[in-house]
Amino acid sequence: MKAWQDQGLLTDAAVWVNLSNRDMQNPDLAETIGGIVSAVGLNPAALAVEITETWIMANPESAVGNIRHLQSLGIEVGIDDFGTGYSSLASLKRLAVRELKIDQSFVAGLPGDADGCAIARAVIALGEALGLKVVAEGVETQAHAEFLTTAGCRIGQGYLYSRPLPAEEFEVYVRRQGLL
Repeated sequence: MKAWQDQGLLTDAAVWVNLSNRDMQNPDLAETIGGIVSAVGLNPAALAVEITETWIMANPESAVGNIRHLQSLGIEVGIDDFGTGYSSLASLKRLAVRELKIDQSFVAGLPGDADGCAIARAVIALGEALGLKVVAEGVETQAHAEFLTTAGCRIGQGYLYSRPLPAEEFEVYVRRQGLL
């Protein structure tokens, strides 16, 4: 991310990194990430992390501490795979995350799956009500994108937009898309 920003790419964006359950168990996680960000000279706002809902619900006290510490460093935190881990609304409020990601299992059948549609709409409405960004994972078809956009989801990720790319190819992609 630092190299891309030095090249004038993604200067107003953040790269999102998935943290593993093992990462989240590290009591020095925030210090480690903060040290790396500082060592490379990256603005902490250019890095954001995702934690799975399942791990959060299994370790709520540890999750709250790590999330708040990361946020105090200026690093945004989001919940990945939302809707799969039985979150309580109280824990969602207490965690003070900035993003929810609708799990791809709910997106896969859109718009034909009535239950998936209801869940996606509910997560989008919840996110909007709480002032959170809502991201849909696994957007693979135009029908997925159209349903989600109509339902109010403004951010999607998936093969419809791009397959995972090596860094060099990603740089070319960003320049071609005008995402500077």
